[in-house]
Amino acid sequence: MGKNKRVVVISGVNIVEGGALSIFKDCLKEVVPLYKNEYTIIVLVSKKDIFSDLKLENDVDFLEFPKSKKSWFLRCYYEYIYFRKLSKKIRPYLWFSIHDITPNVCADKRVVYCHNPSFSYKVSIKEAMYDKKLFLFSVFYKYLYKINIKKNNYVVVQQNWIKEEFKRIYNINNIVVAPPKVNINYDIKKNEIEKNTFFYPSFPRVFKNFEVICEAAEKLEEDGIKNFKIYLTIDGTENKYSNMILKKYGYLETIKFIGLQSREKVFEYYSMVETLIFPSKLETWGLPITEFKNFNKLMILADLPYAHETLGEYNKVLFFDSQSPKELADKIRRIIFNKENLEFENSEIEKKSEIYNNWRSLFKAILGNDRKGFMYEKNRD
Repeated sequence: MGKNKRVVVISGVNIVEGGALSIFKDCLKEVVPLYKNEYTIIVLVSKKDIFSDLKLENDVDFLEFPKSKKSWFLRCYYEYIYFRKLSKKIRPYLWFSIHDITPNVCADKRVVYCHNPSFSYKVSIKEAMYDKKLFLFSVFYKYLYKINIKKNNYVVVQQNWIKEEFKRIYNINNIVVAPPKVNINYDIKKNEIEKNTFFYPSFPRVFKNFEVICEAAEKLEEDGIKNFKIYLTIDGTENKYSNMILKKYGYLETIKFIGLQSREKVFEYYSMVETLIFPSKLETWGLPITEFKNFNKLMILADLPYAHETLGEYNKVLFFDSQSPKELADKIRRIIFNKENLEFENSEIEKKSEIYNNWRSLFKAILGNDRKGFMYEKNRD
C-alpha cells in the first residue's frame, strides 16, 4: 500500500462471469490507469486469475475471497461483518461496491452499483415453475437492496426507470444514472439480406418472453401467412423453459430454433435478417437493441421503459404490448406486406437526469475531481 495515498476499494467478490464480469472489467480498465498514481487501489475479487487479461497486478492490490460464491451465508458474512473489520484496518476514502449489496463498512465515501432489476418484477406462478431462482431473487433483492442503502453517498443504476423505482421503493434521492458501455469490436460480415426474416437473440429465461413470438407466429400461420422466418436462439436443451417452448411450438414452420450462438454468429444474423424482435419483459439494458442499431434496420420492441431508454433516438421502430401476441402478429404482418409504407413510432425519451456515459466521468464525479460533482453528500459512518 503506497505511503500517503488515500485508499480506493472496488469490491466485486461475487462476480465471476457474464455481463456483470464485463462491467467489472470495464470499470477497472478505465479507472485504474486514471487513478493508480493518486490512490492505492484495492480490488476485492473471488479469484484474481479471472482478471489476468487486464494485466493490472502492478497497479492494484487484489484480495481474493474464493469462498464468496459457495453460499449466501458466506457472502453476507463478508459484506456485513468481515468487510467492516477490513475497512477499519485499511481506512478507505472510497468503498465502491459494484455488485448490488451495500456493505457494512467505514469509509469517507460509499457507493453501490445496482444492476439486478428483478426487485421490480412480479413473477407469475407459471414463471416460478420454470425459474425458481428468478422468483427468489424478485423477493430477495427487494430487501437486500434496502439493507444499508441510505448509508451510501451515491447509488448508481443503469437507467432512469430503475432510478425512479429506487426513489419510489426506498425513498432516496442520491441516485445516479450510468448506462453500461457497449463495445462493438466485431468485423461485420456483409450478408445478403433475407426477405421477411426476423431475429431474437437471447438466453432462455422466463422473462425473455419467447412464447409471445411463438404465439404471434402461430396466429399468422393459422391465417395462412407463412412467407417469413423467425430465428430464435434456443433449441430446447438449455433449460426447462426452452424445453417447454420447443414442445409446445416446435411444429411451427416459420420458427427456426437455431440454439445459442457465438457473438460472431449473432452479428452475422444481424447482417442477414431484416428485423430484430425484442419482447423481453425485464432488462437493465437491452444489449441486442444497441447492437442492432448499427445496422439501421427495422426493430419491433416491447413497449417498456428499458427498451425506449436503450434505443434512444431511432426512426425505424415499432413498439408492441409485450403481453399481446395479437399485436405482435399485426406488426409482423405489416412488415411482411407493407414495409414501404410503415408509419414508425417516436422513440425519443425525455432526459430526466444527468447521465454518466463512462466510468471515467462517473469516478471523477464520485471522487470530487470534476467541478460539478454530485448534488448529494452524506456523513461518514
